[in-house]
Amino acid sequence: MSDTLPYAEVIGDPITHSKSPLIHNFWLDALDIEAEYRKTHVTPEGLAAYFLMRRADPDWLGCNVTLPHKIAVMDFTDDPGGVRERIGAMNTIASETGGPLIGTNTDAGGFLQPLLRDKWQGRSAVLVGAGGAARAILFALTSLGVPDITVMARDLAKGQAMLDHAGVKGRAIALGAPLPAADLLVNATSLGMVGQPALDLDLTPLPGGATVYDAVYTPLETGLLKAARGRGLKTLDGLEMLIGQAALAFDIFFDAQAPRHLDADLRALLLSADS
Repeated sequence: MSDTLPYAEVIGDPITHSKSPLIHNFWLDALDIEAEYRKTHVTPEGLAAYFLMRRADPDWLGCNVTLPHKIAVMDFTDDPGGVRERIGAMNTIASETGGPLIGTNTDAGGFLQPLLRDKWQGRSAVLVGAGGAARAILFALTSLGVPDITVMARDLAKGQAMLDHAGVKGRAIALGAPLPAADLLVNATSLGMVGQPALDLDLTPLPGGATVYDAVYTPLETGLLKAARGRGLKTLDGLEMLIGQAALAFDIFFDAQAPRHLDADLRALLLSADS
């Protein structure tokens, strides 16, 4: 019998910026669950060895996945929910003792939570990015029935391929091209994150009722959100999606519902960690 606590973790490259351990350990403490949540640096070259090692650990409950692994991890998991076909990226891997690794995606649900809470009913969206997070967000937008979706990407072919995979009759435009007049602008890239170049967009084409949603949460007040607030636009920050997707993953790892009534305290904790 193991003398250590069961644990889950988040993997990525880089990983030092991740706030996931603060979130999950806050909930574990609040619910008095004897387990822990860690963060582990895993490079793309080390991904196969990581899963080989973790599968042999009876205390490992699974992992969340951040940049740049959300697509690559699909090579190591079973997919009973059809996430490969429906989304094309995974951010949550659950370990079944003695069984397969089960991959799923909680990014889509986490992204949707604040839009559903605010009863957002827009008809058009611009999605910046074509990586793993963008694939989940595109799936989420299609589930809302948004009919007009534009993907802005460095690689136009990759952006169009993402639309085609999702069965969306949208269009791909170059990063830095003029924005269309959309009801929602979402940044699903690392641009604007600490240590990364800024996402420099002219928000003038956005109508006054538009919402700007930045998945970056380090820093919380990105240049994009600051510019949006300067125009009086509605904004949603990266903690909204981060906490939402974490709550879904928490249930998977620890078989317990996250205490979302403590969100205000959790948000204060996360903000104090930046100060």
